[in-house]
Amino acid sequence: MAECVRETEGDLFAAPKDHSLAHCVAADLKMGGGIAVKFKQVFKQVDELKAQKVAVGGVAVLKDGERFVYYLVTKRGSMDKPTYDDLTKSLEAMRKHMDENGAKKLAIPRIGCGIDGLEWSKVKGILNSTFGQEKDVDIVVYNFVPK
Repeated sequence: MAECVRETEGDLFAAPKDHSLAHCVAADLKMGGGIAVKFKQVFKQVDELKAQKVAVGGVAVLKDGERFVYYLVTKRGSMDKPTYDDLTKSLEAMRKHMDENGAKKLAIPRIGCGIDGLEWSKVKGILNSTFGQEKDVDIVVYNFVPK
C-alpha cells in the first residue's frame, strides 16, 4: 500500500485551486465549530448541501471552479462524535466521486482530529488504506500553525 498522504504547514484555504478540499460535518450541516465555520463562510451554499440529503457515512459535494469541495458526513448531530467506521465510509464515498470525476489532488485539514477527537495516526492510516491503491492521487494535509 502506497503512502499518498503528505503533510505541510499552512492555511488550507490557500491551497492551489487544482486541489479539491474536504472536511468533516454532521448530517445537520450546522457547521458551527472548528474549521467547518470557515468552510461555511467561504463556500456558503448550505441549502444546496442540505438538498443532497446525505446520511452518515456519505459525502455531500459542491463544485468550486475546476475543483470539488467535499463535506464528509461523519456523524448525525453537531454534538455527536464520529466513529472511525463512519469516517472510513465517508472517505470511500469521496474516493468514488473523485474517481468518477477525475479529481486527483486533495487538500484537507487533519480531518476528524479537531473537536471530533479522533487520533491522527489512525485517521492517516485510514486515508492511506482508502487511497493508497490509487497510484496518482495526491493528498496534502495542511497543519495550521498560527503565526
